[in-house]
Amino acid sequence: MLKLKEQSLTETFSVYFDRRMIRILLLGAISGFPWVLIGSSLSLWLKEEGLSRSTIGWAGLIFGVYAFNYLWAPLIDRLQIPYLTKKLGHRRGWIVLMQIAILLCLVIWSLINPTENLALLISIGLIIAIASATQDITVDALRIEQIGENEGKSMAAGAAMAVVGWWSGYKLGGVIALFTAEHFQNLGIEDYWQSTFLILGIVVILMNIGLMFVHETITDMRKTKQKETDKLIQNKLGSQNIITKIIAWVSGTVGGPVVSFFKKNGFSIAIGILGFVFLFKIGEAFLGRMSIVFYKEIGFSKSDIAIYSKTLGWITTVIFTLLGGLFVIRSGVLKAMFFAGILMASTNLLFTALAWSGKSELLFAVAVIFDDIAAAFATVAFVAFISLLVDRTYTATQYALLASIGTAGRTTLASSSGALVDWLNGDWGTFFILTAIMVIPSLICLWFIKDKLKFSEK
Repeated sequence: MLKLKEQSLTETFSVYFDRRMIRILLLGAISGFPWVLIGSSLSLWLKEEGLSRSTIGWAGLIFGVYAFNYLWAPLIDRLQIPYLTKKLGHRRGWIVLMQIAILLCLVIWSLINPTENLALLISIGLIIAIASATQDITVDALRIEQIGENEGKSMAAGAAMAVVGWWSGYKLGGVIALFTAEHFQNLGIEDYWQSTFLILGIVVILMNIGLMFVHETITDMRKTKQKETDKLIQNKLGSQNIITKIIAWVSGTVGGPVVSFFKKNGFSIAIGILGFVFLFKIGEAFLGRMSIVFYKEIGFSKSDIAIYSKTLGWITTVIFTLLGGLFVIRSGVLKAMFFAGILMASTNLLFTALAWSGKSELLFAVAVIFDDIAAAFATVAFVAFISLLVDRTYTATQYALLASIGTAGRTTLASSSGALVDWLNGDWGTFFILTAIMVIPSLICLWFIKDKLKFSEK
C-alpha cells in the first residue's frame, strides 16, 4: 500500500466515492438526529416557557447517559433482539428497537405541558437520551464494521462521512424543528412545540426506512472469539457447570473488552488515552450547551438561528468535514488532533467578540462558520482516532467505552454551563474565553502519549 504522503490529492479524495461511505453517512444522520430533540429543541422549548438558564443547563444532565452507555455496551455486543435480529441482523435490530422507543417518546412529549409537568418532560427526555445512547453503540459498531481492519485510509474517510452524517442529522433536523415550530407559532397554535415533535416523529420513521439499505455483514468470527474467551475463563475456574458458564459469560462480556484495551496499549498509555479522550472537547460542549440560549438573549429569532446556526452551519460542516477527512488522511490522526484542538480554542473567542459587540448578523455568521470548521476538523480526527484503537472482537464495547468517556466531559461537566453563566452574572464574553482555555489540558495529555500509541495510519 502506498504511503499517505505519496498519494495525490485526487487519489486521496477518491476514497469518498466508495459506496460504503453512503451507508456510513446515513448511520451518522441516524445518530445525530436525537440530539436535536434533547438539545436545541428542548432548550429552546424550556426557554420560551420562561424557565431559567440554570434550569435549562441542569436539564442537560440527561446527556450524561452518553457517558455511561459503555456499561451496557457489552450486552449489546452479544444479546439478540427477538424477531428483529433474525429479520434485520444483530446491529440493525438494535437500532430499529431504539428508534421505536424514541418515536413513542415524541408522541408523549406532544401531550405534555412543560410548566405543569417538568419532571415528566425531563424523564421522557432521559428515555430519549438512553435510547439514543444505546442506539449509538450499535451505530458506531456497524459503521466501523463497514471498513476492513487494515484500511486506515478508508477508516479516516469513514470517520469524515460519519461526522457529515451526524451533523446533517443534527443541523438539518434542527432546521426542520425550528422552522416548523416558528411556522406553527405564527399560525397561532398554542402548543406549537408539541405539534413540532409529531413532525419530527415522521423524520424518525423515514430514517428507519433508509436504514434498510445499510448492509450488515453476517459473520461468526466475533461470536467465535467471544466464546473462546468465555471458554478460557471457564477453564481457569476449574469446573464445567451452569454456574461457571454464567460467571465466564459475564466476565468475558464485561471484562474482556477492558482487558483487551489495557493489554494492547499498556496501563500507563491506556490511562493517558482515556485522559485525553475525556478532556478534549469539554470547551466545545460548554459553548454548545449554552449557545442557543446566548443567541436568543442577544436578540436573534428562531428563524435567524435556523438560518445561521443550522443551515449555514450545516453547509460549512459538510464541506470542512470532508476537507478535514482529507487532512487526517494526508497528515495523520495525531497532527490533525493537535491542529483541531488549537483551532477549537481560537474560534471560541469569536463568540466573545459577538457577546461584547452585541447583535450583529455578520459577526454571528462568521462565528458560526469558524466554530463549525473547528468542530468538523476536531470531530473527524477524534472519531478516526478512537476507531483505530478498537479491537474488532469487542467493536461496540470498546468504541462505546472510549466515546462515552469523551462524552462524560461534554455532558456531566458541561451541564454546569448555565450555572457558570449565572455565576458570571451573564458575562457571556468571559464565559467564552473560559471555554477556549478548557482545551489546553487535553493537548498536554496527548503530547505525552503521542509517540507510544499503537495503531497504523496507512
